[in-house]
Amino acid sequence: MISELEAMAIEMPDVEGHPNREPFHGVLTMVDATSDRAPAGAEGHRVVLTRKAAEEALPSLLGMALDYAPGLDRHDVRRKVGVITRAEIVGRRLELSGFLYGKDFPEIVEEIQKSMRGSAQSQLGMSFEITEAQIADRKASTWILTHVRFTGAAVLRREKAAYQSTWIRLQ
Repeated sequence: MISELEAMAIEMPDVEGHPNREPFHGVLTMVDATSDRAPAGAEGHRVVLTRKAAEEALPSLLGMALDYAPGLDRHDVRRKVGVITRAEIVGRRLELSGFLYGKDFPEIVEEIQKSMRGSAQSQLGMSFEITEAQIADRKASTWILTHVRFTGAAVLRREKAAYQSTWIRLQ
């Protein structure tokens, strides 16, 4: 079976051993799939990010920040702990890669490392941040997102993420 792949990346110079670049990789969201729970800002509606909307918005992810709240239970757009340098759609997964500011935020690096101990799957996930969302039918019980612009992403506990199949790990 051939899986579809759409990808974009910012070429970063290789700086071996850079103390503030901790590479990460993960799944931000699923495309053409209903969220497991309503994301913040969706007024209680579960959502579907269409593949077309995700593909068109892919460039808006590059260079955006990865953030977190100390309780790992929500977004905190003022606590930028990393940068997204690659975004790609692999099958139904929108995958991200980039760097955490490991020297500046050792606690998030430690949390991600801790979430992987004794488990094949990280206990942490990710959630997208968007603006300019266009919804096919605002009266529908599930909102179909036909257009978005990504403004960043957050690291949080998987059970707090709208899509609980998301994950993040250090590379």
